[in-house]
Amino acid sequence: MRDKANRRKAAVAVVLSAASKLTAYLVILLLTYALGYLSSSTSTASFFSSSVSPSNSEIIPTYSTPQLLQVSDAAVDIGQFRIRTRCSPPIPHRQVRLTILEKVFKGESPFLNFPPPHVAELLHPKNIKGWGSNGAVFENLVRRVKPRTIIEVGSFLGASATHMAELTRQLGLQTQILCVDDFRGWPGFLDKFKELSMVNGDVSLLYQFMQNVVAKNASGSVIPLPFSTGSVLDSFCEWGIYGDLIEVDAGHDFNSAWSDINRAYRILRPGGVLFGHDYFTAADNRGVRRAVHLFAQLHGFKVKADGQHWVLVSH
Repeated sequence: MRDKANRRKAAVAVVLSAASKLTAYLVILLLTYALGYLSSSTSTASFFSSSVSPSNSEIIPTYSTPQLLQVSDAAVDIGQFRIRTRCSPPIPHRQVRLTILEKVFKGESPFLNFPPPHVAELLHPKNIKGWGSNGAVFENLVRRVKPRTIIEVGSFLGASATHMAELTRQLGLQTQILCVDDFRGWPGFLDKFKELSMVNGDVSLLYQFMQNVVAKNASGSVIPLPFSTGSVLDSFCEWGIYGDLIEVDAGHDFNSAWSDINRAYRILRPGGVLFGHDYFTAADNRGVRRAVHLFAQLHGFKVKADGQHWVLVSH
């Protein structure tokens, strides 16, 4: 009997122990749920207090009043916007053409076997058009500087490039003219140049530029670089290709002109001249002219107007 009673006590103890563990587990679970519910309710109440109208339960989005932040009145250091990359030392003039052919065209002239069959019938024998491309500024600067390397930033159909090629030829100079342009024109430019053709989205501007160079017998001195101006000028900086004469005539907005002028100046040889087009436009001080004046002010140049062109002159 005593053994039987002991077994009953033991069984009851086991049941009580299990029940107490289960109760403790349930209590912990309930506490966890309660805490989670209370925190959720608080954030939800906070949300609805600002999002729900007292008159109904429709959720109406609300927007907080923007806060005005105090901006420092300190003058902006324009120097931080300058391009500071150090360029390689300049290579000799005689190596410029070879360097570009090797690094860009796998050692062969882009005029080799020109024109390709798929565009030959679309090209005009000569279609040289430009803006101010025969201005006196070109002859004035070519005669003054006698450049061995000319860099033209923005070439379009090659009017100014072929004109400079003829001027250097007349002076007996062995000059390389590097024409930097993506040769894509701008959206809608074919509305004004209807004689050019588009093939699968290609406006054929590069090919007509090259045809114009060939027509002027200048393929030995003019090389197109069909990439963005920034990427080419940065590559020239890396390769040590500098210009004695650099013309900036690509984008007419301030940001484009500012970028091109700064990049071009890095690769201007000592004694060289930096100049450009579109000094007088409807944009006035919001475009090229503003970029030119700001650059001249920062670097201590004077700006000389020559027709529609600007020329940076040392004090």
